[in-house]
This record gives sequence, C-alpha cells and structure tokens, in this order.
Amino acid sequence: MNYPKKEFQDNGYTVKKHYTETFEKIDEKKREKILKAAASEFAANGFRAANINVIARKAGISIGSMYKYFVSKEDLFLTIMDYGYQVLAGVLAEVDLKAGDIYDKIERLLRAAQHYSRAYPELNQIYVDIASEGLSHLSVMLSRKMETISAHFYQSLLTLSKQNGVVDEGIDASVTAFCLDNLIMMLQYSYTTEYFRERMKIFAGEDALENDERIIQGMMRFIRGGLAPR
Repeated sequence: MNYPKKEFQDNGYTVKKHYTETFEKIDEKKREKILKAAASEFAANGFRAANINVIARKAGISIGSMYKYFVSKEDLFLTIMDYGYQVLAGVLAEVDLKAGDIYDKIERLLRAAQHYSRAYPELNQIYVDIASEGLSHLSVMLSRKMETISAHFYQSLLTLSKQNGVVDEGIDASVTAFCLDNLIMMLQYSYTTEYFRERMKIFAGEDALENDERIIQGMMRFIRGGLAPR
C-alpha cells in the first residue's frame, strides 16, 4: 500500500500530509501495515466507531507510537481517504478517456468502477460511510475535493458531445452530469456492501453479481437512450 508522501496537486485534488514526519521515517513495511490495519478498521466500523487502540494492536505498535505518527484519529482517517483517492486516480488513469465518443468513455468508466469496487472493497466501503454518515466537517471538505473533479469532467464531456451532435442538444449538462455520476457511484456501492449487493439482485436478478457484461450492456442501453439526439 503506497501512502501520500507529500502535498501535491493531481487533477485538481490536493493531497496534504495528515501525518507527522516521524511516520515518514519509519520502515515502509511498517507504514503499510499501519495503513492496512486502519483501512480495515474504518471499513468495518465507520469513522465514529473505529477504535485507534484496535488499529494500533493490529498493526503491532503501541498506542503511544500511533499518536507519534498521527495527531488524531481524524488525521489517520484523512490519510486513508487520500490514499483511497490516489488508488482510484490510478485506476482511472488506466482508462482511455480520449478515444471514441462519450458512450465509449462512459462504458470504460463503468468497467473501471466494477474493477475498483472488487479490487479495493475496504476503500470503497469507507467512501460509502463518508457519504452516508453525518460527519459534516469531513464530508463537506472531502466531497468538494473529490466530486468537483467528476462534475467538471462530465459537464465538459457532455457539452462537447452536444456540440458534436452525439448527445441531444436539449439536455441540461449539469443535471445530466449529476445523473451519470450517481449511476456510476451506485454501481460501485452494489459490489461493496451486503445491503447494496442484495438490492442489486432484487432489481437486476440473482445473477447480477456474476454477470458483469449484462449489467454493463443494460446500463449502456439506458444511457444511450437518455442521451441520444431526439
């Protein structure tokens, strides 16, 4: 597990250090063990119920050492969130968003969402929690950082596609961007928690979780029908 080593700007998202210099100086394997233990605890119990003592014990360090690395549980949580963003950014960086039209690009994003949710379930679970919990001082900040990038991407893509005649010129790019992002976000959720997995099976059939291609093609038919020129 890589961790954010310094403050940097990446596609409009600024990742800041939420850990001390002491944490940077310890062995890389030890850092990785701490972050894995933290991700597991936050995913299992959410921010409020997560226990930093449990994290320290699972990581094989003392609680005193933990507070030498992170001033608070919130700083540790934000470090995990920043790591999660970097993982997601890495997944998306492998998606070709230049070739093809808007429908080709959306389909690639849907496939990337399936892959990310299955490959990094704990990180996705943390995202589900931050989106649903009443952590206003964290959720507002994190949503502004992360969602602004998605909103700008979809709005720009839709506006250009309208100009090229690929998308109906009468659609509202901002509202449609919101709808597209919700579709992809819900797809991610559907591979993450038991509730959303069962929900997906109720709506899309008992084989929904085993038939990725059926889900992708069904969603793309729906998206094309909603966006195509009238």
